Formats: sequence, C-alpha cells, structure tokens
Amino acid sequence: MKHLLAITLALLVPSTVGGQQDVVPDFELAQGAVERGEILPLARILGLLKDEHPGTVVEIELEYEGDIRVYEVELITPSGRLIEVDMEAATGRVLKVEEENDD
Repeated sequence: MKHLLAITLALLVPSTVGGQQDVVPDFELAQGAVERGEILPLARILGLLKDEHPGTVVEIELEYEGDIRVYEVELITPSGRLIEVDMEAATGRVLKVEEENDD
C-alpha cells in the first residue's frame, strides 16, 4: 500500500469497573489483543492484504462477527473499484470480498 488515506478503528467498547461504566478506546483494546497474541498487528494484516488485493486503503475497522474479530478493510483497487475485504484478525485469512456501491 503506497498511500494510506485514513485508518479508523471504529469500535468503542464499554467496560464495567467497580459498578462504574468506562469507555475503553478501541486502539487500547486492539493493542492489548495484539500484545496477548489474539490478533495480528495491523501492519501484518496490510502486508497480507496487498499480496491478494492491491490498492489504496481508505478505511479499516476492527469488529466482531459472531465470536471472531474481523478487520474490515475498504480499499480502492488499481482499476478504481471500491471494495471491502473482511479478514480474520487472528490469522489474516480473507473471509469475504465485496464491491461497495454508492447506493
């Protein structure tokens, strides 16, 4: 990926500590998961992605789908198409590729 326009990890997860609800920033949750070996670092994910789906990354989200964490990566292909690639965060395996529409 030569150009990285924007990266957003769009997930704020509430956590309850001592009966009080705190909001843990998503980057802290992601960093902790990487440190525990639960998910791959974003740099590794992007390296795996560029081999199969080259293009310009415009957005990244880390979300849960069922019981697994998924990196949802939107990118513009060299031919100008906007696609979303869902990758299993723990392994980097591509789960789904969809072309995004303006609808």
